[in-house]
Amino acid sequence: MNNQDVGFAFGILFILTVLFVPLPPVIIDIGLAISIALSVLILMVALWIQKPLDFSAFPTVLLISTLLRLSLNIATTRLILSHGAEGYSAAGYVIAGFADFVMSGDFLIGVIVFLILVTVNFLVITKGATRIAEVGARFTLDAIPGKQMAIDADLAAGNIDEKEAMERRRELEEESAFFGAMDGASKFVRGDAIAGLIITAINIFGGIVIGVVRHDMTFASAADVFVKLSVGDGLVTQIPALIVSLAAGLLVSKGGTRGSAEKVVLSQLGNYPRALFVAGVVSCVLAVAPGLPFFPFALLAGTLMFVAYAEPRRKAGLATREAAATDRRRVEAEAQAKLSVKESLRLSDVELCLGKQIASVLLPEYQEISHRVSIIRRNFAKQYGFIVPEIKLTDDIFMQPKAYQIKIHGAVVASGELRLGEVLVLTGDGPAPLVPFEATRDPTFGIKAVWVPDGFSAKLRAEGFTPVDRTSVLLTHLAETLRNNLSQLLSFKDYRRLVDTLEPEYKRLMDEIVPSSLSNSTFHAVLRRLLQERISIRNLSLILEAVAEIAPHAKRVELIAEHVRTRLAQQICADFSDGGTLRVLRLGQRWETAMQQALRRDVKGGIVEFDISPALIEQFALELSEKVRELMDKKSNFVLVAGPDIRFYVRMITERTFPNLPVLSHLEIARGIPIVQLGAVA
Repeated sequence: MNNQDVGFAFGILFILTVLFVPLPPVIIDIGLAISIALSVLILMVALWIQKPLDFSAFPTVLLISTLLRLSLNIATTRLILSHGAEGYSAAGYVIAGFADFVMSGDFLIGVIVFLILVTVNFLVITKGATRIAEVGARFTLDAIPGKQMAIDADLAAGNIDEKEAMERRRELEEESAFFGAMDGASKFVRGDAIAGLIITAINIFGGIVIGVVRHDMTFASAADVFVKLSVGDGLVTQIPALIVSLAAGLLVSKGGTRGSAEKVVLSQLGNYPRALFVAGVVSCVLAVAPGLPFFPFALLAGTLMFVAYAEPRRKAGLATREAAATDRRRVEAEAQAKLSVKESLRLSDVELCLGKQIASVLLPEYQEISHRVSIIRRNFAKQYGFIVPEIKLTDDIFMQPKAYQIKIHGAVVASGELRLGEVLVLTGDGPAPLVPFEATRDPTFGIKAVWVPDGFSAKLRAEGFTPVDRTSVLLTHLAETLRNNLSQLLSFKDYRRLVDTLEPEYKRLMDEIVPSSLSNSTFHAVLRRLLQERISIRNLSLILEAVAEIAPHAKRVELIAEHVRTRLAQQICADFSDGGTLRVLRLGQRWETAMQQALRRDVKGGIVEFDISPALIEQFALELSEKVRELMDKKSNFVLVAGPDIRFYVRMITERTFPNLPVLSHLEIARGIPIVQLGAVA
């Protein structure tokens, strides 16, 4: 391996030596065989490369192969002119074999074949390849500044890192150097064709003169020997030259397509079965046309129609196998990721963790659970305006066998227990069913309930009870837990996704207020504040307008959120109303006054503190609990209404005891909505 450079150098020196030193016919035969084999190798590589840059050494290889052919051409010229009078094998058996095989013993046939080969090589292949190389080099060099700017822009935007930018710049440099070199290298092919034609003419003329003058041969005898040898030498030279010219044409015409030549050509031709079918029909018509042979056209018609029928099915099967292989690789990657240490450190946004006994029953029903969870996520997206993260279903052998936990960002926010083979019946303060049961509480709302064996479901329905299966109990608890933690589920990534879906006009409004009036993190905090009280953010454009109104005058998140709520009054009342009617529980005058007095304001009138004694808070909580539980027993939906200044602080007091109780201000009650007063906390 370390002596390859020395061997390569000696090979180049040997090629140069052939130009000046006479060689025996045996060495010439070996050199001509190497030239033919090298040309075939170059053509095969040009056919199988994926892109032109994969054969970036082609200009150098082309120069060496051209120099080899010319040196051998000069060496054979020396032998033909020196020993041509001795017979057809004077210049070696390769030239003699080509002369006999191609010319069939008639030198006129050889001359015609040689001239046709030169014409095809010079006027068709070489000329087209040269033009493609010239245009490709010009366009590539013209496009370099734009491509460099695109790489710099991607690097500045963070789409690529510095390493990838360096690789793309290096590839761009190689591409420009390659097409520039190909533009010059194509001239080698053109010059080689011209040189072969001139050398052959010199060999014929000089050989006839030498044979007649030096060796006393007749003109006819000299012409027969030297024309056969010269044309045989020209054929041995032009056939490799034609092959290399074809390789150069394939390489420069490949352009931006990727893949080996047969894949690119056959796949693109096979992409249009109707075209193949029409071509087959035309061939079939030609097969039955008078005066034309039937068999070749019929064979071609059958082949084209068969390909037109089979190719789409082959591609469909290939696509199916590729999809299956992709899915298999994805599953294997996921399995490996689960076993990796890095995966164990990653927290899921939402995780439903099951005990061993529950998991053994529910995990086989994964498809049904997954479908119902997707419905929950879809309903949440419609109701609250953003997509809840994927819910990961896992099992844990360290949990109680019948227990489950709901985790958000790795923290347990809710838990419960399921009974296998039993159903849950909500009883509240009403009578219990007349069947065997075990008293419990509903894990979602804390209502009194009983577990009843599944076999009594029909009897329960006959008694007027509604049995709830274990999966419904679990998913209801999950949905309510998600609803209680909406603000934690709206990540900054979700916020950016929502902003990106805004219409162009609202995006311009967003650009006006962010970051001049408030930051993205503040806007995100406002949306989370709304979701914390189950206020939907689906009307994001209206929320943005409200934020734009208040942002120049207020910086605190709670003040901005309170202003947004007043603008969303119609939506809030519609969401919390019952049959179009808003049922209201008022804050009594006593508590309105007490909480107003607890507000501490600055010199500008802004609220800086809420200072109320713990005894008052405890007394308020007791009175509120008594009234709220009374209304809850009547199973009516209602909201608590307070003054605009104290609404936020009333919500802070009530959310610990009654997290699901909406607290509205007077300004959030939309005009025109029917109101039913249920009483007051006083």
